[in-house]
Amino acid sequence: MSTLLTIEVSPRYAHSTSRKLASVFTDGWRAAHPGGTVITRDLMKTDLPFVDLPWIGGAFTPPEQHSPESKAAIKISNELIAELKAADQIVIGTPMYNFSIPAVLKAYIDHIVRVGVTVSTDNVGLLTGKKATIILATGGDFSPGSPVEGYNLASGYLRQVLGFIGFKDIEIILAGRAKAGGMGETAVEQFGETVKLAAAA
Repeated sequence: MSTLLTIEVSPRYAHSTSRKLASVFTDGWRAAHPGGTVITRDLMKTDLPFVDLPWIGGAFTPPEQHSPESKAAIKISNELIAELKAADQIVIGTPMYNFSIPAVLKAYIDHIVRVGVTVSTDNVGLLTGKKATIILATGGDFSPGSPVEGYNLASGYLRQVLGFIGFKDIEIILAGRAKAGGMGETAVEQFGETVKLAAAA
């Protein structure tokens, strides 16, 4: 059976456009994959420490050489990577912050990009055969042709880093002007059908 990993990022919960669209995607995926499994990772409810010296010690030494501090520091990284490995498809619902991604999503990425685990020592991605959909909710319009299209650093970064660990099938749905209407409802209506189609693909 197929497995979807849904990654939620926004701290706005019920008022979040990215969460609403990620939910639309997840529901559409369930309908298209009867019997499939959905794993939800809410980064706002996950203790994600930034990379520190004990983490580096855990990531770059064999498990049998881990100190108690390194073993504890690398534990969440191992859990997050196990979720990724178990998934056939992932969807990331995230807002754009200052043209890039929220700090909590960057912290997540730092935990899952590990030499010898998700990328080889010669920079070959090891998480192959998986599909990723990124739903990026923005307050402004960064669509192609927009005067500020080039300010969108988030799309390129997420595509690059997922490609680095092995993803080749990556779709980005740019939900622009997400503040339009009541708390983003217009954006949800506007992009909901696109999200449903992506989930069923």
